[in-house]
Amino acid sequence: MRNLCCVALLLWAAIGNAQSNSYLFVWAGDDAKKSSDFLAVLDADAKSPHYGQVVASVAVPGPSGTPHHTELEMPEGGFLLANAFESGRTMLFDLRDPLHPTLATSFGDLDGYMHPHTYVRLTNGHALATFQYHGGHEPKSDGGGLVEFDERGHLVRSSSAMDSATKGELIRPYSMVVLPALGRIVSTNTAMHDKDGDSRTIQVWRLSDLKLLRTLVLPAGPRGSEQKFPGEPNLLADGKTVLVHTFSCGLYQLEGIDTDQPSVRHLKTFEGEQCDVPLRMGHYWLQTQSSMHALVTYDISDLGHIREVSRITFDDKQKPHWISADEDGHRIVLNSGEYGEHRLFILTFDPQTGTLTLDTRFRDAGSEKPGVSMDGKSWPHGFKGDAYPHGTVFSRSKTGSASDTKQN
Repeated sequence: MRNLCCVALLLWAAIGNAQSNSYLFVWAGDDAKKSSDFLAVLDADAKSPHYGQVVASVAVPGPSGTPHHTELEMPEGGFLLANAFESGRTMLFDLRDPLHPTLATSFGDLDGYMHPHTYVRLTNGHALATFQYHGGHEPKSDGGGLVEFDERGHLVRSSSAMDSATKGELIRPYSMVVLPALGRIVSTNTAMHDKDGDSRTIQVWRLSDLKLLRTLVLPAGPRGSEQKFPGEPNLLADGKTVLVHTFSCGLYQLEGIDTDQPSVRHLKTFEGEQCDVPLRMGHYWLQTQSSMHALVTYDISDLGHIREVSRITFDDKQKPHWISADEDGHRIVLNSGEYGEHRLFILTFDPQTGTLTLDTRFRDAGSEKPGVSMDGKSWPHGFKGDAYPHGTVFSRSKTGSASDTKQN
């Protein structure tokens, strides 16, 4: 009996020591929309014998709410915010122990603001989110605004994005970036619901009191449609210049953000008809080009001469939509969301040259194709079937522990 106990202890220790140091947290939904939304955990340690395999999952009680965005990268504290856009609910996942993920809490409308989209962490420990609507979610409903809340969903303050100076423009807050050095916030407007119509504006806010300062209409580019559907704003290394991509494949520069007369100009038109979530990595701009089935790196060190330096083209089933980097900035996770094949990819990124390389080792066991499929799997929480991924982030090497984070 003593020998059996020793063997068991040795096996337990071996399993513990073999645990991955890197994971992917995948916010996902049942493609048939019959089962609950869930967060899956995949082994993302390239040295692990279980690289790419599912190691855990946790379901969200209730029917599908259409999993959409998570935070763009994993926060340091170990808790991740994610939205189920159609239900208008925010989920807070406790991922401090990746092998045992839990749903810490969830919440809905805040101060009459509905359907959150993008979350940004503030230095005071609170979260700031864009909400698409206020008081209703029909095409003629008022636009939403910015809402600050603590991590558990307790309202701190809110501010409307409606601007009487730009009547006739569709206001649907989509994403944002905070500029701490200038005390400003830049947000974009794009409707998640197609029936609401087109949008072409970005907005500048004062960080200290969430006062809306200016709404700017993006100018048309040479194609004539690049200004439609502003998407993700990214702050450059100078701390004062913001680049804004549009889903219509435009790239714009916003300057003078801390002045009374901020200005915006068209910089570049990307290939294709639809361009989705981008990343800024140093002096490189990584752009998903959904309609071109590609992820492309551009050198933006000279904004007057933006040039392509690397490209990965996928097959026609892929419509690259979501990308997120690991904390070292050397790996990128990519998926097509619910818009293409339900497959996750990992790419390596060279921060010196901007070169992208597809990690062909990240794949399902026995598969001849790179990438990990979300279809036809049996998930640890009990769901079996086809699932689509959306918001996906890498774990961090250091997070809070269950013992050092106070529970409310």
